[in-house]
Amino acid sequence: MEGILHALSDPVRVAIYADIVSQECSQNCSTFLTVSDKTIPKSTLSQHFRELREAGLIRGERRGVEVHNTSRCTELEQRFPGLIRAIV
Repeated sequence: MEGILHALSDPVRVAIYADIVSQECSQNCSTFLTVSDKTIPKSTLSQHFRELREAGLIRGERRGVEVHNTSRCTELEQRFPGLIRAIV
C-alpha cells in the first residue's frame, strides 16, 4: 500500500492514472504529453509511468515501439477494497 500511496502522491501521476482508469481501452504514453494543461517532457513522463507500473497501478504492454497502459483496478479492488475509488 505504501508504494501505491507514494505513486499517487504526485498530482500529475494522479491525473494520468485517473485518465487511464476512466478509459475503456489502453492508453498510449504519448497521449499524456499534456496533463492538466501542462506540457510534460517525455523523459519526465517515462518516470511517472515507471512509478505507476512499479506500484502495481498500471500494466504496460509493448505494441511495436509504443507502450500501451491499462489499469489494474480489478486486481487492486480485490486486494484493497475501496482504496482506489477513495483516492481517485
